Amino acid sequence: MRQTRRRHLLGVAVAGVTALGLAACSSTPPVDENVRTDLIDVNYKAADALVAGLQLDRKQPLLVATFVNLEVLTESSRLGRLFSELVGGRLAQRGYAVKELKLRENLFMKASQGALLLSREVQDISQTQSAQAVIVGTYTSSGKMLYLSVKLVVPEGNVVLAAHDYAMPIDANIKGLLK
Repeated sequence: MRQTRRRHLLGVAVAGVTALGLAACSSTPPVDENVRTDLIDVNYKAADALVAGLQLDRKQPLLVATFVNLEVLTESSRLGRLFSELVGGRLAQRGYAVKELKLRENLFMKASQGALLLSREVQDISQTQSAQAVIVGTYTSSGKMLYLSVKLVVPEGNVVLAAHDYAMPIDANIKGLLK
């Protein structure tokens, strides 16, 4: 049975990589100081893009880790916690079984950082939770832009099934969330 699951996941991985090659999944809006980014909408679209074209089992759980600072992968911010909540919430709205990590005891929870899934723990935690995949995300800022990358990863072998990159202008709201 385990061998069948691996073959299925490998097939899904190949299909996901093929789909990524066929469709560009990035967007970079123009910088306009007078326009505020709708953070909910932008992260909902990221979640939708992440699972588009994938044949995931909606009853088998997904885990969503707190988005982390690309410069220091063991640190996050209010922005990283909020964005991971929005992506996880959107997947739940779409009918996917999303496990609530904040309720788990066997997870690395760093004070004021959130549910950080360290690479050495991803396979163990996902296996314990019977998760088919883990959603991880990173962010970094550069001048006036915030860049994000979110990936759907199969823990066995750390295979990236899907990825979505997006960017948004940094406004006062985003600056406040980054502190």
